[in-house]
Amino acid sequence: MALSWRFPALLAAGLLPLIVLGTTGERALWVLGVWTLLCLVILIVDLSLAASPRQLTVERGPVERIRLGESASPLLAIEVVGKRTFRGIVRDAWEPSAGGGRMRTRVTIPAGERRLVRLTLTPTRRGTRRSEFVAVRSFGPLGVAARQVSLKAPGELKVLPPFNSRKHLPSRLARLRELDGRTSLMVRGQGTEFDSLRDYVRGDDIRSIDWRATARRQDLVVRTWRPERDRHVVIVIDSGRSSAARVEDEARLDTAIEGALLLAALASRAGDHVEVLALDRLVRARVQGVGAGQLLTNIVEAMADVEPQLIEPDWDMVPGLVNSMTTQRSLVVLISTHDTPEQCESLFALVPQLARRHLTLVASVSDPDAQRFTTERPDVAAVYRAAAAERARLDERHVAEALTQLGADVLAATPKELPPKLADRYLALKKSGRL
Repeated sequence: MALSWRFPALLAAGLLPLIVLGTTGERALWVLGVWTLLCLVILIVDLSLAASPRQLTVERGPVERIRLGESASPLLAIEVVGKRTFRGIVRDAWEPSAGGGRMRTRVTIPAGERRLVRLTLTPTRRGTRRSEFVAVRSFGPLGVAARQVSLKAPGELKVLPPFNSRKHLPSRLARLRELDGRTSLMVRGQGTEFDSLRDYVRGDDIRSIDWRATARRQDLVVRTWRPERDRHVVIVIDSGRSSAARVEDEARLDTAIEGALLLAALASRAGDHVEVLALDRLVRARVQGVGAGQLLTNIVEAMADVEPQLIEPDWDMVPGLVNSMTTQRSLVVLISTHDTPEQCESLFALVPQLARRHLTLVASVSDPDAQRFTTERPDVAAVYRAAAAERARLDERHVAEALTQLGADVLAATPKELPPKLADRYLALKKSGRL
């Protein structure tokens, strides 16, 4: 049972005559007792006339899938199977991160009829948001009290990564087309594949001139080259302890997912095969052997429910996983965090194993506040903060130097810069013929 604001208001109404008439003593107590008894009778009668909330059936509409930042409007179909009109409040019990606010809807449903209740949810976190039940309050005709029950009605809303870095894709695809020989700007790099011949235009590298073809045509002709295709790109995302830290109000894991999506979209357009792993002590997500048409869809589906785990990642299992995905020389991208040298010992042991067979790139999210803290020293607390920030930057540099000496390529950038810089580094590797 639940009381509305009308019941205490009804009780308070009994005090008004006593205050106005100035009644005190035993007579006042007798009047209050009678009035309270009358209010209880009204309460019982109102409850008895209320429709039973257990005579409601609740059905959910189809499960929706949206990207983080978008809104969804899930439907509830409520039907009265009893003989009384339902007057009450329906509360869909979504978890707070579903972004539904109070989620209470007042409805009136005649007996034997059905009504649709639509909510607006704007989730604040990716992943599967759930609602296990619907709370129903059925008020009587006077609205004094309600009969309340929770009805089982499990529902889910799949919130996918937003892929905000897609805005960088058109410019990188334009550069990829330049590398691929589809525009007048041609490059030649070691390990690239011969594509075709075309007429010389101003700005072409004279080393690309094909003198035999020029002699035949009596006009300058140059060779065009395109990056090698059918290479493998393996993206390994660290979902361990360090990925839970928030930089610029975004978890490092979310930044890693954004970078992986942009790199996967670009590499698949370039004709390369892309595999994605998310792991800590266990493999939390794996996308392998998917064609370019379904690649991004599978990645966002697989990564939607991956959450940071407060444990250190087990880098020892990475070489075996990479070897199970590809047997040829590939680009292996490790998206993790460069903390202190002591915390990166297992990563130091991993990199030489990968670098012997694969082109290895270690990418991490750096905190832009560290640079700002080192220059702002207005008080004693700021001096200590600046010292801590400088120490963190020195540790990052030491880790980056160690990884470089072990044979890895190292990239560190802020959350907004990491996805496009990953794409740029991939294009640079293609241009140089290293991939």
